Amino acid sequence: MDERSSQTAVGRADGLQPKTIETLQMLRLADKLLSCGVRVYDICLWSGSKTSALQRVGREIHYPSADVDVIHPFILLCHQGMVEDVLIQDLERSGIEVWRNHTFEQCRPCDAETAPETLQIQCAVSGEGQATYVSSYLVGCDGAKSKVRDGIADSRPEDTPHGSVWGVLDGELDTDFPDIWSKTLVTKEFGSVLIIPRERNMTRFYIEAKEASSARILSKELIMDQARRVLGPYRLEWLSVEWFGNYRVSQRVAGRFCDDELRTFIAGDAGHTHSPKAAQGMNTSMHDSWNLGWKLNLAVRGLALRHVLLSSYEDERKKIAHDLIDFDVDHANEIAAGDAQRLAQNFRTHTRFIAGVGVEYGRNKLNDGESDGGLRAGCNLLPARATRRIDANPVHVQLDVPMLGQFRVYFVVPDIRREQAKSFLSAVDSHVTSPSSFLSRISAAARTSYVSKPRPTHHEHRYVRPERYTQVSELFSFCLITRAPKSAFEIQHLPPMFARSPWTVYVDDVEEVSPSGLTLTEKWFGSLSAGEAGIANVRPDGYVGSMAKWDFSDEDAGAKATVWMTDYYGGFLQVPC
Repeated sequence: MDERSSQTAVGRADGLQPKTIETLQMLRLADKLLSCGVRVYDICLWSGSKTSALQRVGREIHYPSADVDVIHPFILLCHQGMVEDVLIQDLERSGIEVWRNHTFEQCRPCDAETAPETLQIQCAVSGEGQATYVSSYLVGCDGAKSKVRDGIADSRPEDTPHGSVWGVLDGELDTDFPDIWSKTLVTKEFGSVLIIPRERNMTRFYIEAKEASSARILSKELIMDQARRVLGPYRLEWLSVEWFGNYRVSQRVAGRFCDDELRTFIAGDAGHTHSPKAAQGMNTSMHDSWNLGWKLNLAVRGLALRHVLLSSYEDERKKIAHDLIDFDVDHANEIAAGDAQRLAQNFRTHTRFIAGVGVEYGRNKLNDGESDGGLRAGCNLLPARATRRIDANPVHVQLDVPMLGQFRVYFVVPDIRREQAKSFLSAVDSHVTSPSSFLSRISAAARTSYVSKPRPTHHEHRYVRPERYTQVSELFSFCLITRAPKSAFEIQHLPPMFARSPWTVYVDDVEEVSPSGLTLTEKWFGSLSAGEAGIANVRPDGYVGSMAKWDFSDEDAGAKATVWMTDYYGGFLQVPC
């Protein structure tokens, strides 16, 4: 439900960070945005004063490969309305529509006897009066003045005071300023300008007005004049203006992200607000919802220990909100200070967080375990390439399995030709496929759930073929990665949990996986000998949940690995009664 009559037409957010692009790729929604957006690879820093001419004082690569490991080392500039359009079209392909002109008013529990564990949600519908709906859960993505948040006890946000006032302009320019197509910060003693190239030949200007006491007094003309002052002596004329806005920087985090009953949640600006100058808002907000969405899916299906899984949303995303505010306060202060060298260092210090790959969760039931390799519990699965065995296609492994609400369990076995490796995998397979095991019973429950409440389907599934990944389990996608040559084994000779899932068997033979030159095995697990296996449990949102190594010299390694897997998933999942 959306209180607006249409999707965003102008203004608002406009930047997608590398991790967000990967998330959209996992959802098979990134192609249109990648083809239409503007890619920004560098940051230019300019400075001038009363005694020194305006000049470029630095140029930084936005995401240096030595500092951040991403597939797309750029910011993708595309209007928020474009992102909304991609999401709405995907909903419509699945037979789901957005109900517009619905303004949330209040929510209260339904009668405990006639409708237990449900909510009554009241909305005002433009032109139609009041409407009441019944739902198991409510998620408020209704912005900084969230009415949904007002209904959650102890959720009142606390502000971090910040004095700067900014105006924002989107439009086409006529200018001789040389770095208009780079992300550029220009500072002078009376203000700063942040320049962001946009799609459709437009440019966004964030313009600081140090002399303004209130955002309300800033007009479009005043902001344009301020931009000309800061960029002088360069010429700056607007051919057209699509959008103008102004604001005072406010940094705050809500006291709660959910109610005590774990029925009402908030996400996005309802939970946190900050300055827009590091292109974090839309990215953080979408990942709030992404974190919550897969957990709600399991809760609705009765497959979750609700108190554990749903409470982890606030635990994880509130931490990220505070991390974001800590960064934003520091970043906004450096921009306002106008010291180009300190600002460049600020970018370098926070590169991983800005990119999204440094957004890391703390330890909890979902994130548990230590590793001497690159994988870390509560962190994103590292990008790595391998050859898909069935069709010899080189793929990005972390993106290859479509997002179907499944956990991905990666078995990294350097040499599956060894008898000890075969015994290990067979022991794990025997447990996973045994009707009495927890993983087998919860997989059976998930299959029953997806029969009664199937995933939405649309015509593009003809190409994605999601059924390739659900033959063994609707809840788990078991993936095998080996260094053994493609010609050295046949998929049908593998244990059934892999033989029945041929599209998730990979050969780790693509050497140019990263600037470091590491293979997938080395990158994920460090030193892994031919007599060992590594297992990584990856959450539906692409975060590593747990990982461990197993030594084949221990004859019980396979049995111990299955106990370890059961303990992990049993900590937050349940087989419905």
